[in-house]
Amino acid sequence: MAPPTGQPHIVVHAPALDGSRRVTSGDETLGVASHVDDVGEILRLADLYVTDVEEADLIEWQGGGPDDWPGLSEHHEA
Repeated sequence: MAPPTGQPHIVVHAPALDGSRRVTSGDETLGVASHVDDVGEILRLADLYVTDVEEADLIEWQGGGPDDWPGLSEHHEA
């Protein structure tokens, strides 16, 4: 689904070998996330305030959804 007019298109890319996921807006890398909470913080630092990153229309999740962090989830559960 395309983001609403005037909104950036944010992509959370498929997990890397270490489980982290790159977050981009167009050709710009905004950061690398290791948890869904990191995505929200990366967007906040880019002045993109998203209250629910898991349901936001402007975010495209590739290679899995907001719950897919292979190899990293056990680090955030401790």
